[in-house]
Amino acid sequence: MGQVSVFSSSSPSLVIVLSLLLILFISEGVSGSTFTFLNRCDFTVWPGILASAGSPKLETTGFVLPKGSSRGFQAPTGWSGRFWGRTGCNFDGSGHGTCSTGDCGSGQVECNGAGASPPATLAEFTLGSGSQDYYDVSLVDGYNLPMIVEGTGRSGACTSTGCVTDLNRRCPNELKVGDGEACKSACEAFGSPEYCCSGAYNTPSTCKPSVYSEIFKSACPKSYSYAYDDATSTFTCNGADYTITFCPSSPR
Repeated sequence: MGQVSVFSSSSPSLVIVLSLLLILFISEGVSGSTFTFLNRCDFTVWPGILASAGSPKLETTGFVLPKGSSRGFQAPTGWSGRFWGRTGCNFDGSGHGTCSTGDCGSGQVECNGAGASPPATLAEFTLGSGSQDYYDVSLVDGYNLPMIVEGTGRSGACTSTGCVTDLNRRCPNELKVGDGEACKSACEAFGSPEYCCSGAYNTPSTCKPSVYSEIFKSACPKSYSYAYDDATSTFTCNGADYTITFCPSSPR
């Protein structure tokens, strides 16, 4: 007697079960995370998006987000990259222009693979492929906007992180940009190895918090304040969707 295929008409229930499992497996593998951007500032923000090397480009690399508005989109599992907000932008009718802070140098609303010009508050993500996501809000490249990241994963709410404080108001004069539009990092302002964690200072044991990074850390305890601030500034979540809010302490 020949072998009976499990896909024969005599076992339709098994075919259905296997088909459902296949659909579930595929959907889990490609669904990724939903990122939702909210603008609670009393001015327009132009978010910028930069995918890491080897990660696919998302549906946009930069867009306009008027005050009080939101926008969401999907990122696939395994995606890695960063988000930030540009301010003081002036784009003409054809979409060409520049921004006062966080400008990506593309001359357009879309950043087209270019990153933020410091100083800029950065939200950084690595989405796990069947494992944990990693995320943080970094002030290593300075600060321009209050920002908070909140996630909801398979086990419920994830740890929120970011910088709710308007650090521009606390910025030391030697780090201040213009009339207080942004606050440079000490590395950007002075270029010294001890501030940049470079040269002889490129290890956790030699690169220590500076008086400037401690100002950032005091104002924003969950944010990266310098290059080796991993222990208190990197967070994980399993299979989460994320909300990135600009000016989160502003009235809803």
